Amino acid sequence: MPRKRTRRDFTKAALAAAAAGSARVSLEEQALLARAAAGQADADTSPAHGSRARVPLGKIGKRKVSRLICGGNLFSGHAHSRKLIYVSALMKQYFTPEKIMDTLQLCEACGINAAILRCDKHIAGVLRRYRKERGGKIQWIAQTYPKAGDLTGNIQMAIDNGAVGAFVQGGIGDRFVGEGRLDSIGKVLEFTQRNGLVAGVGSHSLDVPRAVEKAGLDPDFYFKTLNNVAYHSQKPEEIAEVMKPIRKPWIAFKVLGAGAVKPREGFELAFRMGADFLNVGMFDFQVAEDAKIARQVLASPKRGRPWRG
Repeated sequence: MPRKRTRRDFTKAALAAAAAGSARVSLEEQALLARAAAGQADADTSPAHGSRARVPLGKIGKRKVSRLICGGNLFSGHAHSRKLIYVSALMKQYFTPEKIMDTLQLCEACGINAAILRCDKHIAGVLRRYRKERGGKIQWIAQTYPKAGDLTGNIQMAIDNGAVGAFVQGGIGDRFVGEGRLDSIGKVLEFTQRNGLVAGVGSHSLDVPRAVEKAGLDPDFYFKTLNNVAYHSQKPEEIAEVMKPIRKPWIAFKVLGAGAVKPREGFELAFRMGADFLNVGMFDFQVAEDAKIARQVLASPKRGRPWRG
């Protein structure tokens, strides 16, 4: 009878694939891969303990969150591929449930302890499998889709399936503010927090954080685009000016402009403009290198805004 594959077996395979996909692997990277393959990926090696092999942590509410967060658009076939009509189908073929679990497991091995993923039946099912089959512990911050006639149903789904946080998806945040429905955002935040999750508001428009702050609402974090290629983003300096006085953590997304910006350039810019966390969609073969770049950038960050988380 074939031997049942263990969590360590899956980790070894995922890490081997990541190493094979990189032309050059540093000594530090080799040490990380070896340690994770040996089953030590869950050891306490946070920055407070002096390790260089873990992505530094910040806080959102009471949650300790890695400053690099795994984005989930690719997992759901949303590749932001501009006019390339085949890319979403390609992503869905590539990111099978097994591949999603491999990628999440590799994230955890590299010190990325949170993922921002859609709240739908597909993702909820994969996460249940990931926890059961591989002992996955990654923190799920759910991207949710409140509706005019049902503000809390999708958030309840996130709660029921183990999310630690939830936020109003960016397009919905833009629309609610544009329609003058700040009361709906307030109700979503209150429901989410009352159920023990950290609660956020997503947006592409700067009108959203401006309006939420002016209204005195109390999100635990903002989820706002930033890049220097005008991809659903205003000029970085304009965003930085608006976000600088805000005292809540800011997760920046689309920081690589849908693949138009190199990771180091995008990470450095976002942290310099004041982002506290970065949400980045990654293929499995990119995880180790992106985590390494994040550690390097965060070793001596240049910032115009105090850390808010």
